[in-house]
Amino acid sequence: MPFDGLRVLALESRRPAEIATLIRNQGGEAFVAPSMREVPVENNEDAFRFYEGLAAGQFDMVILLTGVGARALHRVIAARYGETALPDRLREVAVVARGPKPAAVLREWGVPITILVPEPNTWRELLAAIEARPERRIAVQEYGVTNERLIEALRQRGGEVTQVRVYQWDLPEDLGPLREAARKLAAGDIDVVMFTTSAQIPHLLRVARDLGVEQDTRRGLERAVIASIGPTTSETLEEFGFPADLMPSHPKMGFLVRETADSARAILERKRA
Repeated sequence: MPFDGLRVLALESRRPAEIATLIRNQGGEAFVAPSMREVPVENNEDAFRFYEGLAAGQFDMVILLTGVGARALHRVIAARYGETALPDRLREVAVVARGPKPAAVLREWGVPITILVPEPNTWRELLAAIEARPERRIAVQEYGVTNERLIEALRQRGGEVTQVRVYQWDLPEDLGPLREAARKLAAGDIDVVMFTTSAQIPHLLRVARDLGVEQDTRRGLERAVIASIGPTTSETLEEFGFPADLMPSHPKMGFLVRETADSARAILERKRA
């Protein structure tokens, strides 16, 4: 089978059981260490101010970056203004969905999608998709960390950008698996590492640093095959000094596991030669 017994670390938090099954089905020895959790921003006055501005006609465009974030924003606003408040107001402006997940949420709400950003759904595709649009008063629903490149690019185009944070990333409550992942990497006991979102690499290194094994963990990553779900995650990996060895043809978990399994053995031999 493609992985042929390689030891595969995945840092997936939302669907850990699914990725473990996919890895095992490809002949890999799976170790899954959830690396993050979504924490709602408490007392989210930014969300309320955003809605009040939206209702007052202060925005021409709303960009939804994630499905999870769109739902979280809806829950916050619905608690104060009612279930239909946000969908009703979104129908009055241009709405941009960064890929299929926020698009699915908008369809549930019956909100027309003005622009659906194509794969691989990064900030670059988003900017290209709205290149010819006239809207300049823009609200951006953020997803855990601010995409500074996107915000700066929108402002350079003359946009008046309002950032709307609805949740942030934190370490998982149970740090046991993530600590064990850092130790396994430090000991050279991992052959392949799969990253499915950008926050995973800083969280892994943070835990490794707290354990006093950061440098050994870094060496373990350098010797392993590094698989990235897509360009945004690859950019973050590059910033931390770990260029991705491969990305799948589509930024989806099934493609990531299958295409990594097909290539991992050859990449590993090359890296360790």
